[in-house]
Amino acid sequence: MKKQVDASSYTISRDTTELPAAFADWITSLTLSPTLILICILLAYAVLGMFMDAIGMLLLTLPVVYPAVMALNGGELVSATDSTFGMSGPMCAIWFGILVVKMAEFCLITPPIGLNCFVVAGVREDLTVQDVFRGVTPFFIADAVTIALLVAFPAIVLWLPGQV
Repeated sequence: MKKQVDASSYTISRDTTELPAAFADWITSLTLSPTLILICILLAYAVLGMFMDAIGMLLLTLPVVYPAVMALNGGELVSATDSTFGMSGPMCAIWFGILVVKMAEFCLITPPIGLNCFVVAGVREDLTVQDVFRGVTPFFIADAVTIALLVAFPAIVLWLPGQV
């Protein structure tokens, strides 16, 4: 019951203060390049992911960040030729969704709270958490490269579905 009240009060306060619209207005008014703003948003997700679990982080931030990224692209109804990231509104929504899920996955192996690393260390009694973090380093690097590629070349997200 308490969780339901907390969620309801968060939703009411978010909607009453019009935080998503205000954040979107602020983001679009910045003089930085849209790609740099997106990188800053992803870095904020990385920092949040160090201290929060993935689902909590997504539920807390997406109602505010998603409208801002869509506004940064030019809106939900923008065409690919008029958009900032070179894709239409619906395609940008899919791209950003994949980016955010990839960031959440990245955060699950990021110290100090890399939840998946603690789970593996708890299941395998012969491994310490430090051993698991050392073993996950190549995957950490691979995830960082993947995220960088998804930001640098947004079209690769939708290339395979476009082949069908």
